[in-house]
Amino acid sequence: MRVSVDNRKLFGVLLVALIALAWLGLVVWGQSPYGRYLDHGQLAEITAKDGTLLLFFVAGWTLMVFAMMLPTSLPLITMFNTMTSGRSDHLALTSLLIVGYLATWVLFGAAVHLGDLGIHEVVEVTPWLDDNSWVIGASVLLMAGAYQFTSLKYHCLDKCRSPLSFINQHWRGRNERFQSFSLGVHHGLFCIGCCGSLMLLMFAVGAGNIGWMLVLGMVMAIEKNMPWGRQLSNPLGVLLIALSGVIVLVELSGI
Repeated sequence: MRVSVDNRKLFGVLLVALIALAWLGLVVWGQSPYGRYLDHGQLAEITAKDGTLLLFFVAGWTLMVFAMMLPTSLPLITMFNTMTSGRSDHLALTSLLIVGYLATWVLFGAAVHLGDLGIHEVVEVTPWLDDNSWVIGASVLLMAGAYQFTSLKYHCLDKCRSPLSFINQHWRGRNERFQSFSLGVHHGLFCIGCCGSLMLLMFAVGAGNIGWMLVLGMVMAIEKNMPWGRQLSNPLGVLLIALSGVIVLVELSGI
């Protein structure tokens, strides 16, 4: 029992250390000459020269997801690691869970970056939109705020807030490695349904903006894991919609 407890503590320490390294990596990357790959505003300009450079933007997104989203899923990851701690391959199973979770977010990030490229192309051929690019940022805030009031948001949030129930529903202990990866994928899908709209806000502020990353990461962690976190969703939606309205008023009034 003592060994099992020590192993769980060691696993927790290692996972937190990896998350800390991800944050440090983002800080260093953002200060380096390659920091432009964290700024979606330069996405179209850079990828127009070489489409393969999109991979660097997706890599930046992946590092951001590791730093921001893994902490929100620590209850499920640590619980799964504890439940499988009696197995000799429990570290491999937990690793596959994390890989499946991150893979889902990476695919989501790739799709979002491709969509963002499409938006940039529309802006380039639409003079009015090019002159009023603030409309895009205001629309993202409005959609993210409105999504906070949808039933899909609360369905996914409730799934994310019940890690034990989620594990029991999606992991049966048969074909263990595949099921561990599948569990991570399923958790990632519900996590996207819960937090994806908030992560899109990073396209408005840039993935290299550590301050906003910390704020959004903390908000999502509270929403998913604190006993009173579910009560945060509606006020957050009101705030995002209000911010969208402020942008519209400021731009239209010329303040």
